[in-house]
Amino acid sequence: MSDHAVPHFHNDPGAPVIEIGSKEFMCIGATPPFDHPHVFCDMGGDNEFICSYCSTLYRYNPSLHGYEARPPECAWRVEAPAL
Repeated sequence: MSDHAVPHFHNDPGAPVIEIGSKEFMCIGATPPFDHPHVFCDMGGDNEFICSYCSTLYRYNPSLHGYEARPPECAWRVEAPAL
């Protein structure tokens, strides 16, 4: 489970297209500390979105759950600190 209310995605692998399971999400570009300003993206009635910072093409895939991505490593999850 993610600690974000809005799913966050990145493109560290350099994928030409990232399929995601949400039409509202945050693009962070790359994983920290190399991330760009986190951009809130809303596809609205469209099924694709291009990030204005990193030019990553995101494509909505309704068969994926909200926090899932294809390739899967593009879904950013912050690990909870060990207690």
